[in-house]
Amino acid sequence: MDGVPQELSAYLSRIGRKGGQRSRRTLTPDEARRMVRVREARKLYAKYHTRCFWNAPGDFKPGLADIDWVAERLRKHGGREGWEAASRLCH
Repeated sequence: MDGVPQELSAYLSRIGRKGGQRSRRTLTPDEARRMVRVREARKLYAKYHTRCFWNAPGDFKPGLADIDWVAERLRKHGGREGWEAASRLCH
């Protein structure tokens, strides 16, 4: 790399190699499914915050225990699109 200090070049090379390594974390299929549900609940919370979750903090991050609450609020205040999203979240 032209004009890039050798230390920086070595650092970028080292972190670039890490990006291609496979994760060492092992998850059971159930744990992986729960993680996906939490991630989806967080996306839906952010997307529908104004319509369905206006009285909750904007920086709140729903966890596994909050999935049913997110689904219930989507069904109640999210219209047809929210209802369908809640349906996908619960199955």
